[in-house]
Amino acid sequence: MKDNIILTAQNISKQYRLGVVGTGTLSHDLNRWWASVRGKDDPYLKVGAENDRSKKAETDYVWALRDINFDVHDGDVLGIIGKNGAGKSTLLKILSRVTSPTTGSIKTKGRIASLLEVGTGFHPELTGRENIYLNGAILGMTKAEIKVKEEEIIDFSGCAMYIDTPVKRYSSGMRVRLAFAVAAHLEPDILVVDEVLAVGDAEFQKKAIGKMKDISGNDGRTVLFVSHNMAAVKSLCTRGIVLENGKIAFEGGTDECVDYYLKMGNEKGAEYQRFFKESEFEGKDFRIYSIGVKAKGKKFGDPILRDDHLEIMVNYYKSNNYDFNISLRFKDEQGNFLFVVSPDFIITDTDIKNIIVLNVPNYFFNQGSFFVDLQITSKKKLINRFEDIINFTVIQEHVKLGGWMGKTVGPLKPRFSWEQYES
Repeated sequence: MKDNIILTAQNISKQYRLGVVGTGTLSHDLNRWWASVRGKDDPYLKVGAENDRSKKAETDYVWALRDINFDVHDGDVLGIIGKNGAGKSTLLKILSRVTSPTTGSIKTKGRIASLLEVGTGFHPELTGRENIYLNGAILGMTKAEIKVKEEEIIDFSGCAMYIDTPVKRYSSGMRVRLAFAVAAHLEPDILVVDEVLAVGDAEFQKKAIGKMKDISGNDGRTVLFVSHNMAAVKSLCTRGIVLENGKIAFEGGTDECVDYYLKMGNEKGAEYQRFFKESEFEGKDFRIYSIGVKAKGKKFGDPILRDDHLEIMVNYYKSNNYDFNISLRFKDEQGNFLFVVSPDFIITDTDIKNIIVLNVPNYFFNQGSFFVDLQITSKKKLINRFEDIINFTVIQEHVKLGGWMGKTVGPLKPRFSWEQYES
């Protein structure tokens, strides 16, 4: 390993057998043993499906990870992102040595502290204070070293009242607070954090993100961070890796990784632009060519942030003697209707191809996915209706570190102007 590389993953793969706990049947174990006696490769490494949870299983084996290679430099904050089931948690468990890879190797320098699940490494019968010393001992620290950090850990966790109570009586939020405080304050060289921060409240998220920034920036230590919160990834991480179906789909700068991840989701989910077939308007005196939604100044399919102005564009044609109007019905991801909007004019243009644009101000939609129905009427009569014709996803705007990075309730989150006067 080079001097400034603190962790190296070489050809990491992890195979699991579907449907059972363990490596498989007795015959499989005997076949593996017989292959090893003869100096042959494990015969079951040659089989196994890609880790695509949406497909029906066709073999007994699946590769949760396949041929993962990357280096982490000292002081890096590496964001690991991907859909559910992409292999993120499996990779972190291998890096933390919770489980071993099927093939490949991990080389590290220094101590690794992991926070993979709520209360990882805690003994439920021991008190919070006793678990601090237990975790420190696991990290290889002496009692004297832990004692120096004890009060700082308790204060950061916000669990002082319950610190001498058995952990089994803690809520999930209290467990993750104390677990993070222990992992972050006992001076690991590499801090591995899975999506556990989502359990915490707004106050804890601010403290945790700020602490990780201090660990990497001021102390120069390394953080591996898994999250579905793209605002937190962008604010905290210096580079990223996108996992898809157990393989590295993209590696690079944080902004590029987040954009790749969101566009990857658009290709398989959100449809930001729809082109109509001529046959859909056969026999009518008008035609809609396309409808699409995008952020102003961006292209169709580019990520839409909360602070982007939205443009919904309808490209149409009509004959001279036909007047019509359109309306757009907006729905949230549960299918609940939010509002309906129409132009305040009847479309009466001459025999030409034209475009109308609906402008939506920034800071109107909350984070989440939204669906749009297109309705076409003429003289108050419904002519066509296209349900869920386009849909789009809005993500959190760039947030200053330490600000609230979670999602508030409700599909809309407008930003209004406020004024203050002396009474």
